[in-house]
Amino acid sequence: MDLYEHQARDLFVAHGVPVPRGVLATTPAGARGAAELLGLPVVVKAQVKTGGRGKAGGVKLARTPPEAQAVADSILGLDIKGHRVREVLVVEASAIAEEYYVAFLLDRANRTFLAMASVAGGMDIEQVAATRPDALVRLPVTDVDLAKAHEIVTAAKFPPEVADQVADVLVKLWRAFVAEDATLVEVNPLVRTEDGSVVALDGKVTLDGNAAYRHPGHASLADRRAENPLEAEAKDRGLNYVKLDGQVGVIGNGAGLVMSTLDVVARAGEAHGGVRPANFLDIGGGASATVMADGLDVILNDPDVRSVFVNVFGGITACDAVADGIVRALDVLGPTATKPLVVRLDGNNVAEGRRILAEADHPLVTVVDTMDDAADRAARLASREV
Repeated sequence: MDLYEHQARDLFVAHGVPVPRGVLATTPAGARGAAELLGLPVVVKAQVKTGGRGKAGGVKLARTPPEAQAVADSILGLDIKGHRVREVLVVEASAIAEEYYVAFLLDRANRTFLAMASVAGGMDIEQVAATRPDALVRLPVTDVDLAKAHEIVTAAKFPPEVADQVADVLVKLWRAFVAEDATLVEVNPLVRTEDGSVVALDGKVTLDGNAAYRHPGHASLADRRAENPLEAEAKDRGLNYVKLDGQVGVIGNGAGLVMSTLDVVARAGEAHGGVRPANFLDIGGGASATVMADGLDVILNDPDVRSVFVNVFGGITACDAVADGIVRALDVLGPTATKPLVVRLDGNNVAEGRRILAEADHPLVTVVDTMDDAADRAARLASREV
């Protein structure tokens, strides 16, 4: 889960990372009040989970409270790369002398944690990495105490006058990274102000959803307004679902099988008007009637879906149990189920599973033997060629 800047800032404060004072505002009047409270000048910053805010007009300086109100009025409601601005963070402006970059992240490819640091902050770090790779230090880390932090500071060639302060910030950021089960903690820019202080002006934090059970408070950080309503519904039902932009709903058991199914559907759709998968939905190993009903309910409520491809390989849960789940799920859904289902079963007890579906003889269900043929059938139905 990606956090908004103001949420990352609150997390930094909780772990002792120095940040400028700030107030979140949802209205222009609120931004004016924040400016009066903080003192002038202030910076009004759009709260969206994407980059490029400044270029899009989402970050502006205000020198008076009325100007802060006018600036907030121009920012609230902006669309920045598909993200609508609903809130602004008003922060006291900093007199910046130098800008740096620091981050900790999960390096999945190398199965380790990575510290990144640069004295060339305040810009797109990918651009720095591409044009000046020597300016960005990358060090694998397993723990960051003060000695390790100084090693990072030295490698990145931070000026001696800020070395101790930057090292202290790195230790606190690492503590936040570990304590919050984050996969990314980034500060860009980390600045030295004209009075010599080191402050985190902007931050990005990504939390590991797999560790949510250890952090019940993290649930309050989710912005349900920005979530796709189908994804939110699936999440509430405990389903592993991602909305895509196609027309063929996909249900499978196991992430690998579902990913393969998406590829096969996309390939089949090329021959049927370019239809594509409408979602990723992995129901896992226990395809009970309730799980199947929940999955079908979410998919069938997607107005983009024209057909559904149920692709299940019977393993721990045998095909007869899966077939029984499909039949019972359609009974549960009743008349709300109106879109055709193409079902492909294989694996443990497949003959009995197919017998159950044949005996039920549900008008919406077509059983197809192979994955390629089933994908072709589902794509044809979605294209409305039949």
